[in-house]
Parts: sequence; structure tokens; C-alpha cells
Amino acid sequence: MYEDLRSFTKYYDERGEVKYYETQLSTNLEIAREIFYNDEGDILFFKRVKNYKLPVVANVLARRSRLLFALKSKSNAEAYTRLLEASRNPLTLREKDDAPFLECSAKDLRALPILKHFSADGGPYITSGIVVAKDVDEDIYNASFHRLQVIDPQHLVIRVVPRHLYTMMRKAWDKGKDLEIAIVLGVSPTVMIAAAASPPYGIFELEVANRILEGSLEGFRSPNGIIVPRMTEIVIQGRILRETFHNEGPFVDITGTYDIVRKQPVVEVEKVYLRENAWYEALLPSGSEHRLLMGFEREARIWDTVRRVVPRVKAVRLTKGGCGWLHCVISLKKQSEGDAKNAILAA
Repeated sequence: MYEDLRSFTKYYDERGEVKYYETQLSTNLEIAREIFYNDEGDILFFKRVKNYKLPVVANVLARRSRLLFALKSKSNAEAYTRLLEASRNPLTLREKDDAPFLECSAKDLRALPILKHFSADGGPYITSGIVVAKDVDEDIYNASFHRLQVIDPQHLVIRVVPRHLYTMMRKAWDKGKDLEIAIVLGVSPTVMIAAAASPPYGIFELEVANRILEGSLEGFRSPNGIIVPRMTEIVIQGRILRETFHNEGPFVDITGTYDIVRKQPVVEVEKVYLRENAWYEALLPSGSEHRLLMGFEREARIWDTVRRVVPRVKAVRLTKGGCGWLHCVISLKKQSEGDAKNAILAA
């Protein structure tokens, strides 16, 4: 199976679904513009990025067919089942004592081609970053997507909502500590899907991905002790500083509209680790990839809940008109007059 970004991209390259850009483009709006105009299209590979050595890859999961393939599934129902069952039955990673991302390093963020996506954005944003952290009291890990705005070469401001990373952050702060984290970029698409899901606290999303990948996902402990996928392209080692905040935003959220500016926690970057000739992965805010990643597990949970009260659920879709999040359409094979009402109540 394709447990890293490169092998997944190669698979689709061999099938004509990778578009290569030879022209030099800027991280300031130009690359994001190309992603925007290729929404729901091929994987995009930008070979020449102005002022940077690293290429940029985008649109990896911009098509539902590629997301299903990353879940080793041929249908939505099969993919829903695999994701939900993996969340209930995660598989511990096999840890190795070396990792390709240790091949090179940089002292700060200036090595990375971080994109500014829209003209009124507060600045360049890391949008494909998966933040991995450990509970300071228990042997519990969490991996989740968080947008990260660049403040300066050594600092980011992270959007944290009151979920699992927030809980870990507050527990560390209550003990007078910063929260050690690793930000991973350029991972297996299966890891991306798992990190976008919301299993219960204590279920490690990397172990969910490992179950889907049937044990082929290898782990490595980063220098600050955080477990990350071994074949990650880039790892940013850092910490969320205790009770330190900075303005975050404006930023285009999943609705395609600007979120408000608010005070959010600051991340101090300690070191950046990179594979030799690393790929930087970008994710367009409010694009099809954003919508699919954010909404797919919700589709799965709606499907699973509705099929418990209605015998035949044909399909579930979080619609594009609802930004992949706010509006759901359910198709049933009706067997009684009450089926539609029961489906609505269950959903």
C-alpha cells in the first residue's frame, strides 16, 4: 500500500493524474491561484518555486476517488466502514530508529515555501500541517490539523479550538509547562484522512491510519519525543508557549469567507527537519480537498447512524453548496412512510 506521499503521487502519475508546472511561480498568491483554478482536479506539482529550493505539491485528495483509494475502498460505504472500524480498533505503530526526514535540517521557517493563499490573508499560512502532541499526564497522543500563520521565522500562531489539542495544551499550561509538539507536513494521504477525523480522546489518529494501512505505517520518535510517521517529508519541532498569544487571521475558512481575527496561542519553532529534496505540501483553504477532509468522517457518522433506523441508505453527501459541512443530502430506498422522518431525526 502507499504509506507515504511520494508513492501515492507516483501511483497517480502513472495514471496521468499529476500535472507538473515548469514555470517558476511565487508563494505569494500565484501557486494558490493555480490550485484554485484546478479545484477537484489532478494532483499539482510545482517544480520551481520563486526563492525556494523545495517543490510544492497540492490537490492530493481533491478528488473523492483518490480519497477512497487512500482508504483502500471501492465505494463510499466501504470507506465509511473502514474509517469507523479503524477508529474503534486502532493499531500501534512499529517504531523505527531512523527516519528520512533527519537527512537535512534548517534552523527556522525560511526554508519552507509557505503560501499566502488569498490577498486579504493575515500572512503566509501552513494549512496542511498535522500537529502531533502528547498528554503531559498520560501516555496519550493526538494528531490533528491546525492552521498556522507565520509571525516571523521562529514563530507561528496556531488556531486551536476546544478539542483534544486544546485539552493537552491546557493540561501542560496548568502545570506551568509549554506543550511540546511536532508539526508534520507531507504524509501518507491515509494519515491526512485520519488526522481530519475526530475519534474519542485517547485514540491516536496515526494508529487509526495504521489500521487502515494494515500495519504498514511506521513510526519514529522525533528528537523531542513525539511519535510521527517515519516517512514524513517535513517535521517542524516546536512548542506551544504557555499563556502566550498573538492575533491570528484574517483567514479564509471552509465557507470561502473570512474568519475573524482573534488572539491565539504562539508556537516557537526549535528546528525544521526535512528529507533530502523534500516536498512541501499545500492545501487550499475552502477548496475541494479541504471540504473532503473535513467532511468525510462526518458523512461516515451520519451514514452509520441513519442506517441503524432506516434499512436501506443509498448515499450520504455533505454538499458543495453547504461547503462540505453545513448541508447534508441523504438518499434512501424507502420501505415505509416514516423512513424519511426517521432519517432526518437520526442525522
